Amino acid sequence: MLVTELSFMSSQPSHKYTLEEYFALELASEEKYEFWNGEVFCMSGASLAHNQIAMNIGAEARTQLRERGCQVFPADLRVKVPTYPPYRYPDLTALCGAPEIQRIGGLDVLVNPALIVEVLSKSTEAFDRGDKFTYYKSIASFSEYLLVAQHRPHVSQFVRQENGVWTFMEFNDLADTVRCASVPCALALSEIYRDVTFEQTAHGEGQTHPAGDSGESAH
Repeated sequence: MLVTELSFMSSQPSHKYTLEEYFALELASEEKYEFWNGEVFCMSGASLAHNQIAMNIGAEARTQLRERGCQVFPADLRVKVPTYPPYRYPDLTALCGAPEIQRIGGLDVLVNPALIVEVLSKSTEAFDRGDKFTYYKSIASFSEYLLVAQHRPHVSQFVRQENGVWTFMEFNDLADTVRCASVPCALALSEIYRDVTFEQTAHGEGQTHPAGDSGESAH
């Protein structure tokens, strides 16, 4: 899959995996797995909207950053999380300068992301906003977190200041633009949600933000 989504992870609780067994599984499989406390979770099955949003953000960020010494990475790249070992699969990461790679279990793992983006689902939003955010804060280079809803236009932006305090902004209109602090990139919500069909309204009709839309709110 192009992106990961924890809401679709399936666990195998009958067997406690060692890290060595987990690494062997990762090396041998085309699927992506995450490990926690002896359990292994298969990362698969993201929704159409999830994939559309992740691809839109990746394409827009890549266009703006590729000539500025910065790079954008999709969900296939592992990211080392010191307090949530051994690594995780964020939906998207970005950084300026050279990526630092550490070999863990025979696999390439990024250790210096600046920006991490997660596309939310109903079943993972609390974890992404809470415990996972806390775990990600153990990454020394991590300074910006974007949480992107898929059922309506909504982006939460968290930015770490020089004093270590994280500030928060939110964006709820397709006319809004998220100006990233960690990388030189501005993400218009009209581009983030290009071609995305939102959940049904109270009148039973879904709403789609088509390519080339002027950016009016789809509320």
